[in-house]
Amino acid sequence: MAGAWEGSRAREGPARRPGSRGGGVPGDARPTHARARLCARVTGRAAPLCRAARRKGSGAKVAGDLPVLRQCSRRGPHNGKSSNSSVSLDRMPSEVLLNIFSYLDVVSLLCTGCVSRRFYQLASDNLIWIRIYSATFPSKRSYWKIASVDETAASVSSLSVEEKEVGYWKREYITKQISFVKARLAHILKPVNPYTGLPVKTKEALRISGLGWTLILREKSGKEHIVPHADLSLNDTSVTVVWYRTDWPHLATLSTLDLCGVTPVFMEQYKAPDPNGPRWLSLIAKYELTHLSKTTMIGWDRLVRIFCLNPGLLVGLWQKEDGLAFVMATLHFHHLVEKSTLGSATLPYVLPPHSPSVDDSPEYGLQGYQLHIDMHGGGIFYLCSTFRNLFSRKGCIDNGYVKFKVISLKNNREHLPLIGKVGLAWRTNVFDGFIESCSILDVTLLDEHRKPLWCVSSPVRVASAACPLDGPTFLGHTYYVSYMDPEGGVHAELVWIEETEEYFLISLVLYLSVAKINQWFGTKY
Repeated sequence: MAGAWEGSRAREGPARRPGSRGGGVPGDARPTHARARLCARVTGRAAPLCRAARRKGSGAKVAGDLPVLRQCSRRGPHNGKSSNSSVSLDRMPSEVLLNIFSYLDVVSLLCTGCVSRRFYQLASDNLIWIRIYSATFPSKRSYWKIASVDETAASVSSLSVEEKEVGYWKREYITKQISFVKARLAHILKPVNPYTGLPVKTKEALRISGLGWTLILREKSGKEHIVPHADLSLNDTSVTVVWYRTDWPHLATLSTLDLCGVTPVFMEQYKAPDPNGPRWLSLIAKYELTHLSKTTMIGWDRLVRIFCLNPGLLVGLWQKEDGLAFVMATLHFHHLVEKSTLGSATLPYVLPPHSPSVDDSPEYGLQGYQLHIDMHGGGIFYLCSTFRNLFSRKGCIDNGYVKFKVISLKNNREHLPLIGKVGLAWRTNVFDGFIESCSILDVTLLDEHRKPLWCVSSPVRVASAACPLDGPTFLGHTYYVSYMDPEGGVHAELVWIEETEEYFLISLVLYLSVAKINQWFGTKY
């Protein structure tokens, strides 16, 4: 099955406690009482901790979050001495362990399978998992009398269960849970805002699904470091995710960085996802850390330097030690949930092909656009504007791009102020700071049918213009903000007004690749 689980590394089986009693527990002993005695001996606590073991039926937990297994796994190697003070789990008969495992919930059962190879086999027992499967996904046929979970599981003949290989019903359960999560997210994201072209409930989908993001840092030797995100902030059309820690691996040893979405496999409607449960990884983008050079550096302060790697990744390095300080990713809402949940650990999600509509208009694909643009940094929005009815001509095609003039340099009525002093806030476990003249740029371009055509979120730098602008004379120094990728680009020109200490946006040009237009509209420009 495609995908990967994010979790702790499997530990070795629990060693027998010194002086453990040989022979274990007879196979015909009463399993619930044996389990209660086992809890009392291993944990040193009396029966109140294990009274749940005497209750029949699935779902009862063994002493909370498996303290029995954790306690036993901490015991040192046995010294061969015989004693009646404890019972070792690894010496217990399989029948007794299977009965104990039948009381565990799904997450605890999967965690138990990570203890040892024997526990993995026992925790994959088909009889246990078919009970869980029947309880979670009951038959759609209705009867006058509703059957209990025990009766439903018993209705499946033991022969048909045993015919399946070990772990069959566990895989069936996990596969159906993943399908359930994907179907529920697709239902939440179905309503679309007619003005933005984006799903109305993206933020709700992120909250309900428990979706997160993780970095996989890969060393040149092949060793991997998995880093969960430390903080995130939701913007109007994007999410900013930050990773910081004090024990980053040495930058010189690293080769690549993978950005992955992390989704809990088990999602319940009225419960928060279990933080210790299995997770599904979906690759979003791969980055080469060897590209951290002067050409990709976009800003600095007295503590850090920041580098931009497309698409939308910001890497902060310490000024003195040349080591990792933080990593920041800006992810646009367009297809964000799909990219973060529907891929695998090695392959990203591929967007479905777009079917172009046929139109005989000579300027089809060059008019009726709507552009929404945001500039922000550290929770502060410097610009938030929407421009409608953008158009261009065939004569404006140059170097494979169509040029759309959004704000004219010569029309003062179109000029817009930027609120506040542009900069990007950053923080780590110990330090924080503010890098001037850097920000996050979010671009959402809709076609004439209000469908998202080109969406991007990326760090940008406000750079000083090398030469004065052609056009009206302005009172302040001129700057520019530029972004370009194979599908499109944005070029903005700003002027700094010293008296009011603010930027004015005096020119904005949108570029859209001819290849993107032809692919989207079926034209042949």
